[in-house]
Amino acid sequence: MPNTPPITFGDNVRVRATPDTVARGAANLVGQVCGETTPSVTRVSVIGHLTRDYAVNVHFEGRNETFWFAAELLEFVDHAAGTEIRVGGVPKKWTRSESGEWIETRDKKPWWKFWR
Repeated sequence: MPNTPPITFGDNVRVRATPDTVARGAANLVGQVCGETTPSVTRVSVIGHLTRDYAVNVHFEGRNETFWFAAELLEFVDHAAGTEIRVGGVPKKWTRSESGEWIETRDKKPWWKFWR
């Protein structure tokens, strides 16, 4: 699709309806990208036919599992603006902007935690 940005970590995507995605109950679902891999190395089970050695992991809210998809089965929805990422022990957070940029900010400790 022209003018569609490449799908990257954190993006919201819609799963295209194909016999494979319908059979797995994922057709037309919207979820968030939470990883990517090289299936020949990681040996993950991928939904769809791989045209290259690349798969995208998608999480769907309300489900306790994620699925790996051939990238061609996913349609970009948006960059999930407002999504925040934090890493334990790191006093920073990263927030997704509408353009897809991750904006880094430093967490500020409350005044009463300065001595710790």
